[in-house]
Amino acid sequence: MIRINENTDQEPTRDLMEDMGKLIDEMTREGTLVSTAGLRPTSEGVRLRLRAGEVSRTDGPFTETKEMIGGYAMLEADSMDAALEATRRFLLVHGDGWEIECEVRQLDGPEVGSEA
Repeated sequence: MIRINENTDQEPTRDLMEDMGKLIDEMTREGTLVSTAGLRPTSEGVRLRLRAGEVSRTDGPFTETKEMIGGYAMLEADSMDAALEATRRFLLVHGDGWEIECEVRQLDGPEVGSEA
């Protein structure tokens, strides 16, 4: 999960988009990158919450939260260390002008190759 601060003026430059495209192509060819996408701004989102059996709705933007999930990437990695290295490559391509945080977590479920 890629966390960003929506309250900044960080906009990707043409160079960043080109570098990111190269990295995505490279990681896809390697078999490391399975899927990735950015998310639309929270101003276009809706949150549904279940509390005490009642569902409530809150329309975005969600200004009470400073950092939002701005996108995701699903990786295929042999180990947590390999996943962390791929994430490190993603972060470094942004250069010095960005502040981004990635949360790396394993999918929960049956292991590949196991019988369900």
